[in-house]
Amino acid sequence: MKTPHTKHSQLLRFVFVFAHVFFISNGRTLLSTNNHQMIRAVNLGGWLVTEGWMKPSLFDSIPNKDFLDGTELQFKSATIGKYLSAELGGGTIIVANRTSASGWESFRLWRINERSFHIKVFNNQFLGLDSAGVNLVAISTNSEASGIFEIIRKPDDPSRVRIKAPNGLFLQAKTEDLVTANSQANGGWRNDDPSVFEMTIVQRLQGEYQITNGYGPLKAPKIMKDHWDTFIVEKDFEFIATSGLNAVRLPIGWWTASDPTPPKPYVGGSLLHLDNAFLWAKKYKLKVILDLHAAPGSQNGYEHSASRDGSILWGQTEESIQETIRVIEFFTARYAPNPSLYAVELINEPRASGVPLDVLSKYYEAGYQAVRKHAPNAFVIISSRIGADATELLPLTVSKMKDVVIDTHYYNLFRDIFNSMTVDQNIDYVRVNRSSELQAITTSNGPLTFVGEWVAEWQVQGATKEDFQRFSKAQQDVYGRASFGWSYWSLKNVNNHWSMEWMIKNGYIKL
Repeated sequence: MKTPHTKHSQLLRFVFVFAHVFFISNGRTLLSTNNHQMIRAVNLGGWLVTEGWMKPSLFDSIPNKDFLDGTELQFKSATIGKYLSAELGGGTIIVANRTSASGWESFRLWRINERSFHIKVFNNQFLGLDSAGVNLVAISTNSEASGIFEIIRKPDDPSRVRIKAPNGLFLQAKTEDLVTANSQANGGWRNDDPSVFEMTIVQRLQGEYQITNGYGPLKAPKIMKDHWDTFIVEKDFEFIATSGLNAVRLPIGWWTASDPTPPKPYVGGSLLHLDNAFLWAKKYKLKVILDLHAAPGSQNGYEHSASRDGSILWGQTEESIQETIRVIEFFTARYAPNPSLYAVELINEPRASGVPLDVLSKYYEAGYQAVRKHAPNAFVIISSRIGADATELLPLTVSKMKDVVIDTHYYNLFRDIFNSMTVDQNIDYVRVNRSSELQAITTSNGPLTFVGEWVAEWQVQGATKEDFQRFSKAQQDVYGRASFGWSYWSLKNVNNHWSMEWMIKNGYIKL
């Protein structure tokens, strides 16, 4: 017979078991309300992953710095008046018959040294000579098997060039239908010399690959060490901790996991500075969001992912995914004992046009497990794809992951819609459109949400300090509703409004 006391004990046990099961099955919700501290962070961008626009002086001393890896060039024949083009985008001959220039008429550099280059065409073949050693073709997909070229600029007019071919002679466009490498280039720089071309620099990249390969193995180690030693220091962590922020988002590159001997052209030393960052974060009681900003082969083709030439190679092979998982596991295992490790972001800004959702989802599942192996209590952050709706990640996180965060980035820049907006229109866009976008991925039983990058910069000309203050406050108000928090891009930048340090010290941002 069951006594009232027994029934009471069973009831208490049932309540305890139910509560325990509820906590396990709804860990995300309880963690976000009871244990999770809302993140107000700043990115330490441009430090351990180079972005030249943030500190252009880093590139000043590179010899022939106009011709770094990934520089995109177009060449117009001075004689014919038409552009060189890879016929069909590559795989066959080079012609000189295009009246306007676009993708097939653009050529990207792979730098060997300051004078010598492999040259890549639209479909990823490299320039070379045919079997007769005369006609210019783009057939080989192997850079080492293709030819080495030299671009020689006219001393008093650097947009006027000749291109020396692997056979020691110069390219010339005598007809529209074929470009050959058989000129002695002894006609001066006149327009009637078919070896003369007008060169246009379409695009430059200034990332980690460009700076290390540009300076070369002898100079790059010192240049990078000097930068790492001075760009972010311990006092910066003290400033962050006393400014109303409680965390840093720390962009890193995959090569740092191979320190002190990373693959060429990267140089060793960045791991020591990452170690220092964790020591300083612990000292000043700051949380660290470790963000894999640059993955092997580049996940978006931009310089901030250390792309060599704008191509997106990450995820195209199983090896690139497995290498990235090894990198994530290395960093997580190394820093899990440090109480400042709060979250690991598996990859930053994969681009939808180059990374299929199924490939990314497979990696996120494996990367999640790699983090959980060493840091069962750390948050795992997955980044939405550039050019895709962040809600596409919700099914993955709801069904298979716990304590996971979706990161989305909001800039009132980079799209034509913002070019003509006024101050109030920008602010209204944040309060209405951004609020709606954020609400769409913030669900009661789903992942936490994180605005991992935002900035108080826009296309508005002549804005006042008060305008910037209103814009900053609107973003803080809206992004403060993200259930995980937000992070400003970035702490330091030569462009003042992109520097949170400058914005705080000068009263443009109030926390």
